[in-house]
Amino acid sequence: MPTLRDVKKRIRSVRSTRRITGAMEMVAAAKLRRAQQKVEQTRPYADKLEEMLAHLAAGSSNEIVHPYFEERPVRKRTLVLFTGDRGFCGSYNANIIRDTLAWLRDHTAVATELVVIGKKGYDYFRRRPQAVVGAHPGFNTTLDYGKARDIVGFLTHRFVSGETDRIDLLYTRFLSLSKYRITLQSYLPIRPPAVGAAAPGGADYIFEPDAEHIYAALMPSYATTMFVTALVESFASELGSRMIAMNAATKNAGEMIDRLTLDYNKARQAQITKELLEVVSGAEALKG
Repeated sequence: MPTLRDVKKRIRSVRSTRRITGAMEMVAAAKLRRAQQKVEQTRPYADKLEEMLAHLAAGSSNEIVHPYFEERPVRKRTLVLFTGDRGFCGSYNANIIRDTLAWLRDHTAVATELVVIGKKGYDYFRRRPQAVVGAHPGFNTTLDYGKARDIVGFLTHRFVSGETDRIDLLYTRFLSLSKYRITLQSYLPIRPPAVGAAAPGGADYIFEPDAEHIYAALMPSYATTMFVTALVESFASELGSRMIAMNAATKNAGEMIDRLTLDYNKARQAQITKELLEVVSGAEALKG
């Protein structure tokens, strides 16, 4: 049976842990607010860019040709996996890795390579035979546009050069503070626009220069926007999971402290009772 000193040391240890988890919860909550703002800012931008591309396609009289539209037989495909750089976020990383393994099992007919965003995913797959052609840890839930553009350049170069025939993104879409959904999204090739269709809203635009040149200039920005959107969605989902996990850990630590305090008080009371009995027995012995 543990002594009173051992129980007291355990209570101090759990209290220290509760302070740490409480601080981590507050840090995650503060970062989550900023990440949520980025998600809310990125989604309208991506929607507006798609609308702009639809307008351009509607105003074009010729078929729009771009390397990102090229569809060819899939001999090799690339999966871009978005994981976190750190743990303490519940089952967030485990869920995305589990879905990646399920996806790989379902696509064994075609050679598949991985591009891993985040240290946790890279640490998992580097010890396995799955080919990893790119690993990009170090974001730490902070958006680095320069690094994101470099990754987009790497992906688009592999597609345009024919090193891969299809690229998909597997990430977590942020739904609410306590909910996210793992999403598989096609990245390249991009579905060609419907040329000559009615423009959204029924507006008729005149483009200068022609729509084809504007479309070619916008496509790199569109590819970057798709990637950054997946990135900020993943950051928000990870931070939400971490905040919930740390909140649960803090509550569990509080409950453990209550139980240990009760055990300490019971043991202390038993010790005092024993000491009183010894004093009374000694006094009775002296009387006799």
